[in-house]
Amino acid sequence: MKWRALIGLVLCCAVAQAEEHGVNVVAQGRLQLKGGAMTVAVSPPPASIQRVLIILHGRLRNAETYLHSAEKAAEQAGQLATTLIIAPQFLNEQDVARHQLPNDLLRWHGNDWMAGGLSTGPNPVSSFQVLDDIVARVSDRQQFPEVKEIVIAGHSGGAQVVQRYALLAQGQYRINPRFVIANPSSYAYFDGQRPMAFDSASCPGFNRWKYGLQDLPAYAAGQTPARLEENYVKRDIVYLLGQQDVDPEHPALDKGCEAQTQGAYRLLRGHFFFDYLTRRHPVGLNQRLIEVPGVGHDGSGMFNSPEGLKVLFGQ
Repeated sequence: MKWRALIGLVLCCAVAQAEEHGVNVVAQGRLQLKGGAMTVAVSPPPASIQRVLIILHGRLRNAETYLHSAEKAAEQAGQLATTLIIAPQFLNEQDVARHQLPNDLLRWHGNDWMAGGLSTGPNPVSSFQVLDDIVARVSDRQQFPEVKEIVIAGHSGGAQVVQRYALLAQGQYRINPRFVIANPSSYAYFDGQRPMAFDSASCPGFNRWKYGLQDLPAYAAGQTPARLEENYVKRDIVYLLGQQDVDPEHPALDKGCEAQTQGAYRLLRGHFFFDYLTRRHPVGLNQRLIEVPGVGHDGSGMFNSPEGLKVLFGQ
């Protein structure tokens, strides 16, 4: 058990350091958007780009790590020659200060980017608008005439982003993306139902965004909860859950009361949310839950598993 405690301590310290002092590595790629330049890690573009995989980091904001993991998965699947991989890096204010980055780079306050929050500079841009813009760019037939498939995937904190983005996304897609949500700490529910008994008076934020649909961010302006749910259940979504992601004391697990209403640990929370979906929409749901045997809270292990390769590359 000592090694588990040591790993937990290292992970906890790494997350705290990234949040307080900034990331160690800033990706070299830049994608110019209307509101500013977005930092991205990008794989070498193949001659024939038929699939685009957009892979999202978690709280560590380690885009390069996720890029390399996705490249390894594409190589294992035999799809590297036709897949472009883009790993956006949602920098925060500490990152910009630590690395003395130029003012035109988009940056967010703390982890606001995880819930679709607005950047603090150089202009207010929702992190979800950034994803809209990337999807629109790679869907452009003039620039990417051979692209047939777009996949948006994330693990842990990145999976939280994917789930919330799939719920609020307003983009008119030429190519409908497949969303892969792997081991998130929590989900955004459509109403006040939760699988665990709790006292709402002692947890007043349980149904506020990002855990529910109260107090939605500016990105969702004009959308009703009913319309958001209607759009969400039509999306192609895979919930990829590690069978060993069952530690209720995992250092990166959301242990706030809002998340605890959804279950004790990630595997259970994923099953509870999927059961909730299927009860509300027993017919016509274009979504699947897939467990990954022998894997816990490990992004590379999830995406490089046989199950992960299937959902990322449609095999």
